[in-house]
Amino acid sequence: MDDTHSATMRSGDRYARELERHLGWLDTFTSTALGVLSAASGIYTYLGVRTLLDNPGLWTTFAALSYSIAVSVGIFVFWSYMMRLLPAVRSAASRIGLLLAMALGCVAIIAMSSWLNAAALAGSAAVEQHMANTTQGYQAALERAHANAVAGQSLTRDVARVRQSFADLSEQEAGGNLSGFAGRGAVFRVLTQKGAELQALEDQLNGVAEPIDAAFAEGNAILSRMRNLSVEPGPVEERTVRFSEEAVNLSGLIARMRQLNPAPLVARAAQDLSDAVVLPELDGTTEQMRAGQSSTITSVLTLVEQRARTLSEAAGEVIALPQPDEAAYTPMSAADAVIAYAGNFVPAWAGAISIDLLPAVLVFIIMVTQAAIRSGRGEGVTDDHMTVGELRAALAAAELLRRPTEAEAARPALARPAE
Repeated sequence: MDDTHSATMRSGDRYARELERHLGWLDTFTSTALGVLSAASGIYTYLGVRTLLDNPGLWTTFAALSYSIAVSVGIFVFWSYMMRLLPAVRSAASRIGLLLAMALGCVAIIAMSSWLNAAALAGSAAVEQHMANTTQGYQAALERAHANAVAGQSLTRDVARVRQSFADLSEQEAGGNLSGFAGRGAVFRVLTQKGAELQALEDQLNGVAEPIDAAFAEGNAILSRMRNLSVEPGPVEERTVRFSEEAVNLSGLIARMRQLNPAPLVARAAQDLSDAVVLPELDGTTEQMRAGQSSTITSVLTLVEQRARTLSEAAGEVIALPQPDEAAYTPMSAADAVIAYAGNFVPAWAGAISIDLLPAVLVFIIMVTQAAIRSGRGEGVTDDHMTVGELRAALAAAELLRRPTEAEAARPALARPAE
């Protein structure tokens, strides 16, 4: 039983020593690798900081460089602490405490470095994405404003239909088919009065068709330039300035197109059509003729109210259409754009975070290896277990330590014959 236990201990000890040799060899370049990762993170952090600082002067460069160096040193020191201390502790409380400290440090690293790394990796692309999304918003607003204006301009057909009905009635009155008395008397003048008002309104509606088409064509041209600015090569800062100018022009054009919508004009004209009626003096030669004219004018006014109500309802339907959203372009820095459109740049975020948090994997690897070493050696003291190679090395070292002592002892014996 003792022989079996001793063999197991020797086997576990050899296993532990083998792992220690591997750790010793890996430790020769681990610090160098950690330094390279920290330096790479610092470089991308520097590029990210430069996107946040507007002034390109010497102090700006010095400030960005100082911040990136501080980040590199902080990352290197933090992970060096974790690699040395976390695998070495044995109690559960100590491990939990250091794990919480590592989690807090990872959050701090992401806050001070990773998002800037992502800005350096995908900042320009994120700004271009912001411009592309803004262009889509402006396009939707322009199309909605144009659709509303066209719907308002289409009220011309309704106005023309009502005007034509009054024109037909006036012709009938001239032939004596309404009031029963042929001529161009009071009833005829009321009908021509309303027909003239509707003709003037129709002319105004026809006059806005060309400005609406011209504004829509100009808006499409601006949208085309905005799309080109979002994808063309060159510094993104210069393109955002030009994009802002085009966005301001397009916003003004959309506002002008909303004003070109003639639906409110039709609604007001329909209200005036029924309210503003100038009644002419009855010019019938007999009392019977004047009574007929009065009765016909009353019927005409009722018809005017009905036609005015129809036009007002048609104009109200156009006015009730959804209005274009308020499109506005808000310039974004590369860092802000990366955060706003993080879902579109998952690979860049993954790379930016991985370069900072990759040493955490090494920490866990060392923890597992140290646990395996302790498990192989057991809880007892293993200083009395040595391999043959270690025994030979120890004997050789002892021999080297004894040689100076033997040489000192031999000196007096060699000196006596001389005396």
